Parts: sequence; structure tokens; C-alpha cells
Amino acid sequence: MGLKYDTPPKAGKSPWGPEDQKGQLNRIDSKSRETIMARIDGRHVYDLSVDYFVGMPSFQAAGDPAYQMWMTHTPRGTIVDNLNGQGARNNMCCGYSGDVILMYTHTGTHIDSLNHFGYGREIYNGYDADEHLGSRGWQKNGSEQIVPIVTRGVLLDIATLRGVDCLSPSYGVTIKDCQEAMQKQGVDIQEGDVVLVRTGRMRYWPDGSKVFGDSPGITLEAAKWLTAQNIVVIGADNEAVEHTPSRHDDNWLPVHNHLLTEAGVPQIECLNLEELARDKVYEFAFIGAPIRLRGATGSPLRPLAFPLRS
Repeated sequence: MGLKYDTPPKAGKSPWGPEDQKGQLNRIDSKSRETIMARIDGRHVYDLSVDYFVGMPSFQAAGDPAYQMWMTHTPRGTIVDNLNGQGARNNMCCGYSGDVILMYTHTGTHIDSLNHFGYGREIYNGYDADEHLGSRGWQKNGSEQIVPIVTRGVLLDIATLRGVDCLSPSYGVTIKDCQEAMQKQGVDIQEGDVVLVRTGRMRYWPDGSKVFGDSPGITLEAAKWLTAQNIVVIGADNEAVEHTPSRHDDNWLPVHNHLLTEAGVPQIECLNLEELARDKVYEFAFIGAPIRLRGATGSPLRPLAFPLRS
């Protein structure tokens, strides 16, 4: 990442002990889940994810594969090649179809695991690549360690605060932006919250030329201010949560390093926050769980938001 520190930074140590792999998600417990679930208004649900399809925006420019999907079994094909030995019987009973997907784990709406970024060989809680990185992936801090996230969520609609459909390219969301949005919206941030930041970028989905590149997002200072309030996850409707390019010459994506490497806070990218913002739902129950891909640096996520009873 082209680090130029005089003293190399160190990965954060978990206050939950040297074996911990969950980071701030440890703040979610049975009591906090019960409290938020008891307040859910189940008459409406907001789906905060995007759908996956061939040709969707992805990180091909960084050398990662585009999302692909293809059929491995079709009703007509299985009769012709009879690969499963069922022949015509296959179509008579069930018209068998099957398919395969190929994708970068950071495609579409997804959550970053705590092994996604590090300092040198070291990731969150001091796990070292020489000891914990195998030939196929990390043995620590993978997406399988991300517990089902059931907690209070807060939306900070910075685009609406600033009176625009979408924040300008590379706009850095500051502490002041967050505080003014909270005051205007009448919400606070509490320990154990998921905080979602709206820049307006998702209104252009799926036009990758407008969704990706020179992204508005939070600054490093704002990220540190948020993690100091003991949140468990942060998410945004852009490609990186933070604004890009970074103004910190010594770090390519400093917010990633602060959240994942230092603070133990997973981050969610490419969220669809448009309906929440449209309906002015600023406080809600947040429910989401990744695929338990052992050792993976990220995973697709389908987060849901439920309005709360007053």
C-alpha cells in the first residue's frame, strides 16, 4: 500500500482477549437482540441489498473476476447427455436445472471481514500471516466469524443534509456532517449500533460509471469518531465506505485500516439506502448475516431494516 510511516503501525488488540476473532461484534448479545426485536414493526421491511447479475458493476479494474453465472444442468440437456443417469425420467418428474456462480467476494452488497486489511503481515488482534495465512486463505478473522447481526441501526443521510441528490465526487464526510445529520434527523448513536451513511451514489445503480470511482464517503477523522462510540458495524452506499482517493499519502485506504485492522469493526459496502432515505426511516432494527465462507475476506450480505414502534 505504499506505507511511509516512520514507525510501522500495529494492528489493534481485541479487548475480548488474544483468541478473539469477532471484534466489536462481541457487543451484540442476547439482551441487545431481545431489546431491538421487541420493538420491530413488522408491517414493512426494507431490503438494503442489490441484486446480482451478469454485467453488474464489479472490481474488474483491480484484476478481480466479474460476476458470472452459467447453467450446469438444463431440462433438455440432461436428457441428451444423461450425465446423472436419469435420462428422460429427469424431465418427467422435476425438469432438473442447476447453475454455478463465480464472483469476487467483494461484489455487490457485501461485508468486509477483519482479515481484509492489515499492517504488513499482521491483521486485527495480532494474527500474523506467517502463522495464520495458508495457501488458500486466512485461518483467522474470516467471514465465518461474523455473527448474525441483529441490532439497532441508524441512517445518516448526508446527501439530503447537504441538499443534493448525491454528494460530489471524493466528498469527505466529516464529523460535523454526521453530527448535523443526527441533529436534523433527531437520532443519536448508541453502543452496539450499526451506522449507515448515505452519499446518494446508489441512486445511479447499476451504472458502474456513476456508482464507482472517486467516491464520496467518510473521512478518517469521522471513522475514528464513530468507532469511539462503540458501534459494531459501519456501512455506506458506495464502493469503499470511505471517500476516495484518500488525502493520506501514506495509506491507500486509511479508513479500511482503521476500521478493520485497528478497531475490529466490519464494514458493509454497496448498500441500497434509497428507500430508507425516501421514507425518512432513520432508526430501525438491522438484521443481516454473511455466508459463512471460512477464511474469506468478505462475503455477500442481504441486510434488512425494520422500522421500530415508538
